[in-house]
Amino acid sequence: MIRHIVCFKLDDSSEAHKQKVAELMRSMIGKVPTVLELEAGVDFLGSGRSYDIALSVLLRDEAALEAYQRDPYHCNVVKSYMHAHTAASVSVDYRTESDRDDRL
Repeated sequence: MIRHIVCFKLDDSSEAHKQKVAELMRSMIGKVPTVLELEAGVDFLGSGRSYDIALSVLLRDEAALEAYQRDPYHCNVVKSYMHAHTAASVSVDYRTESDRDDRL
């Protein structure tokens, strides 16, 4: 399994915008077929090093990650919005532990 995590600093970090973005990310559930699990969380701490939104996506393998990166809904709706409204982002993609694989 692959875990894809992205953290975003938004150009508008108001609570209303952060909630809108989190809902947009959650809208991929059921629309992007390679997504097994998806969480989008809004930062509540607001420290100097905090990012506004965290996205965590679980995918079966690297081929599923590649398909996710090319998925029309992900690219045309979510990614295009995020590119227009993100000041900065960081990401990490890693293989999960094998005991997690057995649960899916």
